[in-house]
Amino acid sequence: MNKGKFLFIFAFACMIYSETFAQNAGWTSLFNGKDLTGWKKIVGNADYKVENGSIVGYTVPSSPNSFLITDKEYGDFVLELEVMIPDTTSNSGIQFRSHYDPNGNGGKGKVYGYQFELDPSSRKWTGGIYDEGRRDWLYPLGLNAGAQSAFKLGVFNKIKLECIGHTLKTWVNGVPSAIVEDTVDAKGFIALQVHAISKPEMAGEKIYWKNIRIKTSGITATPFPKNIYVINNIPNTLSATEKNNGWQLLFDGKSSKGWIGAYKNNFPEKGWKVENGELTVLSSEGKESANGGDIVTQKQYSAFDLSFDFKLSTGANSGVKYFVTLSENNQGSAIGLEYQLLDDKNHPDAKLGINGNRTLASLYDLIYAPKQDRFVHPIGQWNTGRIVVYPNNHVEHYLNGIKVLEYERGSKSFRDLVAISKYKVWPNFGEAKQGHILLQDHGSEVSFRSIKIKELK
Repeated sequence: MNKGKFLFIFAFACMIYSETFAQNAGWTSLFNGKDLTGWKKIVGNADYKVENGSIVGYTVPSSPNSFLITDKEYGDFVLELEVMIPDTTSNSGIQFRSHYDPNGNGGKGKVYGYQFELDPSSRKWTGGIYDEGRRDWLYPLGLNAGAQSAFKLGVFNKIKLECIGHTLKTWVNGVPSAIVEDTVDAKGFIALQVHAISKPEMAGEKIYWKNIRIKTSGITATPFPKNIYVINNIPNTLSATEKNNGWQLLFDGKSSKGWIGAYKNNFPEKGWKVENGELTVLSSEGKESANGGDIVTQKQYSAFDLSFDFKLSTGANSGVKYFVTLSENNQGSAIGLEYQLLDDKNHPDAKLGINGNRTLASLYDLIYAPKQDRFVHPIGQWNTGRIVVYPNNHVEHYLNGIKVLEYERGSKSFRDLVAISKYKVWPNFGEAKQGHILLQDHGSEVSFRSIKIKELK
């Protein structure tokens, strides 16, 4: 070999080595590809084996969820790995910043904490964020429909998880999936879950993990697209991502700034209070608008994404209305499309109307919102409502991250519903080009916080 050719080959090899070193700088492998060094199994009885460079989890009958956890805990990090699930009936997850209570579940042990969901079923929630053993769903992936098809069955999928401070982000095969702001856990272990099975014949189903690596230093936040909704569990705040995406707070947690009484020039002198970061309408024994009355935003909105936390007292009735023009000058509550807030179990209005269209999260007196009990938080706890009105007049209602109804404002089907409702006396009901957002005084104590809006163009 001549000297020139040797130098060229040597230089090329150095370049390849340099690029590989730069790509791997700061990364630590959590799995050596040969055995389970650095991991231990807790709680359930599922089998974990190493086969062909992968950790393979096997489902077993009569076992709770099983977890293979890291020996170490991690706080801020970027985690990357590959996952394969061959069967649509399987379910799994990757725990992170999680914990173990050996006395939980009656002494059988309990794992709790954040989970990167692995869901190969038709629901397609892989990449969503769940709170194992504690709060249930934090980010159902229905909030980001564009990411629901990223996970592929029967092949290895590239998973990325980023935890920096209060911000949790997920990716599936390079597709941004979920983003959550939360302060509950600052650090904890990472775990590979084999889910419990409901039928003995499901025993032996497999989940594969490989190329598991983590980076804990020199990490920087990866931007998320602006169209992806952020779950922010830090009351009355906007994250950097939300601010960058155009969200604005409608309640600052300290004052009534931006709100006035309906048909009034000022905020009500009685019937409402701002305390402990909550905006609360006080009870007046169920008398509609007989105490402080409704309050409305000073500004009017047309197309928007509105999110709000609410807490109902026992037997409470209230609502969040939109496209409120205040042009009717009617007695009682001002007129507008209403996201119903109701204690369905203890208020008689739940049994009125047509086919449940006066129950929680429904478009009041028009469209019923079906709900699973697990996605409705109990009375006295916070729930999150969301109303999205697109520029084309398509409207969606969400409750705790789950879309519960949708409709087309001004369509024939919408007008047909109005024609058989209490709103039929109001010409062109619900079709105004813009209107105020309203919080209703229906005589029940109801608290609000984290009220925020993004105007859509």
